[in-house]
Amino acid sequence: MTVKAFTLPDVGEGVAEGELVTWLVEAGQRVEEDQPVAEVETDKSIVEIPSPYVGTVNELLVEEGDIIPVGDEIITFEVDEDATAAEEETAETETARDTDADTSVAEKETPAEAAETPEGRVFAPPRVRRLARELGVDLAAIDGSEKGRISEHNVREAAESEADEEETTKPKPFTPSGKSAVSKGDQSVSGAGLEDSESAAASKAGERAETEAASRERTAAAPATRKLADELGVDINAVPTDVERDGEPFVTPTDIRGHADRQQAAQEAAEAAEAARTAEAGQRVETAGTRVPYRGIRQSIGEQMARSKETIPHVTHHDTATVSELADLRVELKPIAEDHGVRLTYLPLVMKAVVRVLNEMPILNSTLDEDAEEIVLQDQYHIGVAVATDDGLLVPVVDNVDEKTILELAEEVVEKADRARNRKLSREEMQGGTFTITNYGAIGGEYATPIINHPETAILGLGAIEQRPVVEDGEVVARETLPLSLSIDHRVIDGAEGAEFTNRLIEYLEQPSRLLLEST
Repeated sequence: MTVKAFTLPDVGEGVAEGELVTWLVEAGQRVEEDQPVAEVETDKSIVEIPSPYVGTVNELLVEEGDIIPVGDEIITFEVDEDATAAEEETAETETARDTDADTSVAEKETPAEAAETPEGRVFAPPRVRRLARELGVDLAAIDGSEKGRISEHNVREAAESEADEEETTKPKPFTPSGKSAVSKGDQSVSGAGLEDSESAAASKAGERAETEAASRERTAAAPATRKLADELGVDINAVPTDVERDGEPFVTPTDIRGHADRQQAAQEAAEAAEAARTAEAGQRVETAGTRVPYRGIRQSIGEQMARSKETIPHVTHHDTATVSELADLRVELKPIAEDHGVRLTYLPLVMKAVVRVLNEMPILNSTLDEDAEEIVLQDQYHIGVAVATDDGLLVPVVDNVDEKTILELAEEVVEKADRARNRKLSREEMQGGTFTITNYGAIGGEYATPIINHPETAILGLGAIEQRPVVEDGEVVARETLPLSLSIDHRVIDGAEGAEFTNRLIEYLEQPSRLLLEST
């Protein structure tokens, strides 16, 4: 048997790292070539990592939940000799071309390097030792997470722990009124503005005067000044003054008022600091709940939504279609679809109507090339269908909707939605859309303000199809209605065009037979 290390491969689209979600094998388990051994989450999907060898799992080098850079070792195998003969021959050829290959092969085939330390042996691969040196972490002080072997995760955890401890023990400067301190030479001043040298000197002189005044036993002052001190609650013997009479300090009304103002400012600063400390403590309590990592697909969705809202001026137009005939048509077609093993929903019918209107109004089937400063009117109809999953909203794209039958669309929508919920979609299947439909009505609700899937210029939201009151010939009757919410990029599409698109769509939804009579 030969021990072989396997590194996380490049999973495509320039992904630099992934989170190991689940191990599908365990140490000692027999595996075949191309058998999935792990599931790794990228920013778009979960990818199964296949075994490149025939043999037995020797050791799992990372833990579930670890973030692994592409190229890092994740598992070792005891590989059958016969199965590796061809690989060894290839490796020898590569070694002849690269004088450093012996070193790299040795590193790969030696999953843990041992080094003597004052406290015993430390087991860690070379890349972990390099990381420890970079972060200033003592490997001898770390307990390995698996059989004493130290991983990158252990090193990073130790580095974060040391950083937290340093931050906790570091003295923090006092900043009145919760304002940040700004360093200027040897001074520390509040964020309200930097003091100049003259005001700083005056402040220091005032502090010295306060100290000197506090040690006085007798102070000269006029009766009116003493009365003012009593009214303001000021100890006249603690008031600094530059005036003297008969060799004794003489306090003036101006001195009294200045001292009272300083006392008031000091009290307000203390109260503000206490309020800031109380607010900070309250905030810590409020955020002390369960923390869920913000990464992977959820982070990717968040970044895409933020970019869309920051870049695109959204305008949303709301309207309602009375779709009793569409409901009757679906009831008529459902048995036919079931005979073909297809579950027919309203969505394929709506998609056909949307494509018909997009053909009439191509400005809504467009993307904006901001770099080239051009609006691209797309000549194909690739409709994204938003699907709610446990990890966020994914948007598989159904290509060439105009060329497919309603049954073909129904089958593809259901199949891609199921794979989206199971995280089996590829990145390519979620790219290249020209228009998006989101059906939040499936989980309840009527109207919304959907966010456009950048760089597209429009998205249609569908509410729940339910019976609602409708006025017909002066009478209020119950009819199936479909709430519509169309968000448009106002840089490209005018509000009038959005309203016209919705009106034309309502015509097709309320008279679905027109989809059969009129050609695209």
